[in-house]
Order: sequence, then C-alpha cells, then structure tokens
Amino acid sequence: MGDLREIVNATLYQSRTGCQWDYLPHDLLRWQAREKHRRSADPSLVVLDTQSVHAAAGVPSDTTGRDAGKKVPGRKRGLAVDVLGLVIAVVVLAASVHDNAAGIVLLDRLTAATPPGSVRTASVDQGFKNAVVDHGAALGIDVKLVERNPADRGFVPQPKRWVVEQTYGILAWHRRLVRDYEHRPASSESRVYWAMSDVMARRLTGTSSISWRGV
Repeated sequence: MGDLREIVNATLYQSRTGCQWDYLPHDLLRWQAREKHRRSADPSLVVLDTQSVHAAAGVPSDTTGRDAGKKVPGRKRGLAVDVLGLVIAVVVLAASVHDNAAGIVLLDRLTAATPPGSVRTASVDQGFKNAVVDHGAALGIDVKLVERNPADRGFVPQPKRWVVEQTYGILAWHRRLVRDYEHRPASSESRVYWAMSDVMARRLTGTSSISWRGV
C-alpha cells in the first residue's frame, strides 16, 4: 500500500508542478536528516573514497577486476558522503579501475545530484591524483588531497575524512553489501542507496538497526 501511495504522490506532484519526471524530489530523507542536525539541505563539503570488495562467483567477469594495491579481486565501490556520513553519490566499477577514474565519475554524479555551486570542497586521500583535482576545478569544486602522516602506524582517523570510513562500516551491516552479488554495477549502486535509505530512516525515527549477526 505504501508503494502505491508513493506512486500517487509522485503523479500528483508532477501534475501540479509540471516538472519533468527526472526532476521529481528524490532526496527528501537526506534533506530531513541534515536539517535535523541544523544543516542546510545540500552539503558544501563532501568526502570521496573507494572500497574494493570481493565479487560473488556469478558476477560477470567483464564487470570485475583485481585491485593491485589492495590485492582484492572484484569491484570497486566509490562513495561521496557529507560530513554526517550520508551518501550523496555512488559509483561501482571493476576493482582494477584506478581511483582517479572513480573520483572523476563521483564528481560528475555529485554535481548532477546537487544544486549548482552548492558543493564547494571535496576531501580525498592520496589514492586520488591530480586528474581528480583538475576535474573538480573544472566543476567549481576545490578538491583537497589529505595525505597520511608517515609516522602513523595502523589505522589513524583523519579529521573529517573519518566519516566515509564510518559509512562503509555502517553499510557493512547490510549483509548484501559485504560482497558484490549483483550482475550489473547499476544494481550494486542501487543496493547502496537502499541501505543508506534505511540508515537515514532509522536516524530520523530514533530506532536502532537489527544485527543480522544475532539472528
């Protein structure tokens, strides 16, 4: 019944406003979650990062690869998140694809998902190179490379950038995302959005996630 209500609401909204279907509001949960923390609906600062995950046996080989640095065969999942760790954009590619390529796609999707000029700064780690910085500049986004302190040992959270690591950890509670089971990368991306919708709904309602480990 809820799904039918959403269809009716979308139809009435499109009829009343005359907007194109592609411009129907689709980020209401994120806007509400941000406003709950007294932040504007759209972020000015985002954090970009990638994660390589193993692919299931049935995933087509032409959409997978091997991350040479992390020694992971499978797919590369790239996220752009705000300072609350809410996902703004997702891209899923073969794990063999360089972070630069993932970063460039993320920046493009980021600008498509937010009002022009709203995102002004993007923080990335040293896995991203100047190609991402230059692409960001062309889009009006100041991409800042945050380098790891050579003296650090083990995992050391970096200011502001730690939120994307936290988001990856939260998404891992969704069992379907522990590895990539989807035949199409676009389906993998939609899985991330669904998981984040659950996270935001729980934050807004003040309910906790059920652990599948205890089931």
